[in-house]
Amino acid sequence: MGARSSQSRGPGLNKSDGHLLQYFRNNFGGGGGGTNFVVGTGPIEATGGNAVSTFTEGLSVYKAHVFTSSGAFNVTEAGAPSNTVEYLVVAGGGGGGYEGSNRGGGGGAGGYRTNVPAPIGPGSHTTSTAFPVSIATYAVTVGGGGAGSPNGQGADGVASVFGSITSSGGGGGGQGSQDSPPANEGRPGGSGGGGGSTAGPNATEPGGSTIAVTTPSPWPGPATQGFAGGQGQHASGSWAAGGGGGGAGEVGHAAQNPNTTSGDGGDGLSNLIAGPTNTTVGVVNPASPGRWFAGGGAGIHFGGGVSVGGAGGGGSTSYPGAGDAGTTNTGGGGASGSGGGAGGSGIVVVRYSIGTAKASGGAVSFYNGKTIHTFTSSGAFASDNAFNETCECIIVGGGGGTSYPSASGAHGAGGGGAGAVYDRDNISLNLSGPWTFNVTVGGGGAKGSAGSKGSNGANSVVAFPTGTLTAPGGGAGGVSYPGGPPYRTVGNPGGAGGGGSNYGGSEPKDGGDGDGAPWPGTPGNDPGSGWGGDGGNGAIPGYSGGGGGGAQNGTPGFAASPDPSGGGPGGGGYLVPTTYRNPGSTLQPGPGSSTFYVAGGGGGGTYNGSATDGVGGNGPDRSTPYAGAGNGGYRTGPGSAIDGVANSGSGAGGGGGGNGSPGADGGSGIVLIAYPT
Repeated sequence: MGARSSQSRGPGLNKSDGHLLQYFRNNFGGGGGGTNFVVGTGPIEATGGNAVSTFTEGLSVYKAHVFTSSGAFNVTEAGAPSNTVEYLVVAGGGGGGYEGSNRGGGGGAGGYRTNVPAPIGPGSHTTSTAFPVSIATYAVTVGGGGAGSPNGQGADGVASVFGSITSSGGGGGGQGSQDSPPANEGRPGGSGGGGGSTAGPNATEPGGSTIAVTTPSPWPGPATQGFAGGQGQHASGSWAAGGGGGGAGEVGHAAQNPNTTSGDGGDGLSNLIAGPTNTTVGVVNPASPGRWFAGGGAGIHFGGGVSVGGAGGGGSTSYPGAGDAGTTNTGGGGASGSGGGAGGSGIVVVRYSIGTAKASGGAVSFYNGKTIHTFTSSGAFASDNAFNETCECIIVGGGGGTSYPSASGAHGAGGGGAGAVYDRDNISLNLSGPWTFNVTVGGGGAKGSAGSKGSNGANSVVAFPTGTLTAPGGGAGGVSYPGGPPYRTVGNPGGAGGGGSNYGGSEPKDGGDGDGAPWPGTPGNDPGSGWGGDGGNGAIPGYSGGGGGGAQNGTPGFAASPDPSGGGPGGGGYLVPTTYRNPGSTLQPGPGSSTFYVAGGGGGGTYNGSATDGVGGNGPDRSTPYAGAGNGGYRTGPGSAIDGVANSGSGAGGGGGGNGSPGADGGSGIVLIAYPT
């Protein structure tokens, strides 16, 4: 997979005259099918889809738009020098047939068409023909699966469409009865439905055929988009079985005579168009790599046992059970049964190259002349080539978790501290290929069990060849005990300290120490220990916890309010430098409408206060958390403590005490590495 077309990319146009540029956009940019005129100065820019992801194959960086429901692919920049996209268009699978007094056939898989070679299987529906785009809107239809039949043939799936590419819906499975054809035959479709069975010694019913590709016309690619369904079979006596629906990778399996099993659904095909680690599309085949689509549904047979569907295709249960449905957004066919299973809906994925990186690792994006690698989970930064660049990096540890105040009395809990933040812009790497080094993203600290502290966040680590950098995780928040002494526990130390908590008396009530250096500092050249403040103190008297320390300005968490009880707000988050402020980033909001913040301290919990007291982070508007930090909880209402947001490095909100509000989990960390594109 990932081979690029060696054929012509189509005509290009690249004029510097702005009036001519606007002329072509106005006169040739509209329409659902695009045009032959290409206007662009850089990579393709587009919107649309239910999910958009970026990923690398080798050093090539792609953006994929995944459509799980109908919509539009809107091209706002046609791209130069390449204006071509790759696609996967899978239609809805056919429904399984009714097993009746004899046995029905499985539904055929939805049609499968792509110009990305499949790494597994025959790939017979793959074309190397480039698909050029212009500044235009391309309609996308995601076909639904056909209904399984309660008393006859299964219904056909619905076609999926991307621009001029149409994949036909899978054929419905044949019914099983003593009726004459064609009701017992499998329906034609992208892949044909399996044949049912008709009473009579050695009687057979054919599976449905695949529908030939006709759009666009003339079409230089393959003429097929799937395979035929398997035939149904009736042997002597009462033995009968339906055939399996056809799949994108092979014909449906025919029912056998003697009938010990019915026909399995035909295999689907594997395609990694949405990225090598994208687990949100297709299904897993345990025996083979990749993400799989368009498997046929299974037939059913009289003698018991189970037959299986192809990738995403439904399997049949033992007679007389109902057939399984095809998997959603795979185009799998439904299985036959006493009630046929519905076909799975289809999917459309469109991807295109947005550039070439000098290294691999994490999610790669390009912004303002820089290549940015965003690690939201542990991995490796690597290349087979030489690398001589001065890198910038942001390293954030996981946020601290908070305690779970037990139900034995009135007490609050401290907020979790943020992970420490490293910010460097002077890491010079001069490496000969191949090379690699590890990047570890720390997990958020977990909330405690009843009556106990949570745990600190885990460290985030980048093993640069010039020296390893470690950003400590945030400290866990404290917990108080009404039956003391001791009446309280201090917040744990960490990258930023956890908030302290106290029930009463005069014992010390300190928040945890932050390992990070105090502000002021210089972004891009932080102190060796990173930034992270101390946790806030709990209240005496009072039943509230201090806020967790944050990273911005090294601010501590705020102390809890003793009268009336109120949890302390968490310390502020850290605004990352402009290098990383890509509007497409998933970094967290800050005060007001600002974004691109990390590592805020969690808000303290309280017994009698309100949810707005212990706010995560410390913005001008203290009723709103920022940097992904969690609000503290409170007992006297439904205000449960809030988790830190994943990949924010922010602390969790503290528990509120009593039965009403346990603690929460800290947000996992994040690592950003940038260098000149």
